[in-house]
Amino acid sequence: MKYWRSFGFLVGLAVFATLAWSGMALAADAVATPKLSNDDCVKCHDKQPAEIAANGAAHKTQIGCQDCHTGHRPKSANNIPKCSMCHAGEKHFELDGCTTCHNPHQPLNVVLKGDLKKPCLTCHEAEGKTMDANPSKHASFACNFCHADKHGVIPACVDCHEPHSDKMTQKDCNTCHQAHKPLAVSYKPETPSIFCAACHDGVYKTLKASKSKHSTLECAFCHQLKHKMMPKCTDCHGLPHPESMHQKFPKCGECHNIAHDLNNWPSQKKAAEKAPAAKAAPAKTAPPKEGKKGSK
Repeated sequence: MKYWRSFGFLVGLAVFATLAWSGMALAADAVATPKLSNDDCVKCHDKQPAEIAANGAAHKTQIGCQDCHTGHRPKSANNIPKCSMCHAGEKHFELDGCTTCHNPHQPLNVVLKGDLKKPCLTCHEAEGKTMDANPSKHASFACNFCHADKHGVIPACVDCHEPHSDKMTQKDCNTCHQAHKPLAVSYKPETPSIFCAACHDGVYKTLKASKSKHSTLECAFCHQLKHKMMPKCTDCHGLPHPESMHQKFPKCGECHNIAHDLNNWPSQKKAAEKAPAAKAAPAKTAPPKEGKKGSK
């Protein structure tokens, strides 16, 4: 009987020791890996939380500090995660050196450093294709030559280019020009002729001095949609004369002069003005009267 009492005591002691050790181990784990919140991070790191609060975008609304920083020094050798941990599946995310442009605590406040083009075109692919298809000096520049310092900056054309005339301002530039294909000049039918006059001044003055109906039309009414588009007279006028006349004079200008100075031939007018006046025919004199027959 005494034996069984001793055996029972030993068993109970073993169970107690096991439970006590398990409790101590759990307590040790709880101390080693405490649960932290974003509020705990703020106790030491004040700059980064302030940046996230102001400009964190999705890094503010969809994740917390520990979703990226899964560990902390010294226990974690490197607590700065790679962006590819979350961002993948697009060309832009395959680039190296994300933090060259992006601060992860304010990811959309993109700061542009150096001459950048290839990285920009991983997102702005359409603009790159437009420039490749329309060669110009603009295509030879880095993207941030114009879109300088900060992402989203749209520069004014007049920062580099003089307006065509003193009547034109920045808001008029894109009436005809697009920055990524500046030499492909296109415009709407209601574009005012005074814009064309900035380069085509002589033609504009000739047209406005004309007495024909053409002088009442805007340049873009005839030269439609695209710069250097030359219309045919028949586009508006058809064939207004007998067919035989059109066959004899296939070029309208042979009779009507140029479209900007219709039915006006200055060279003929000047020639007429320089020609000496025609001499007047001598006045007719009455024949002498003859005497009556038989008179002496």
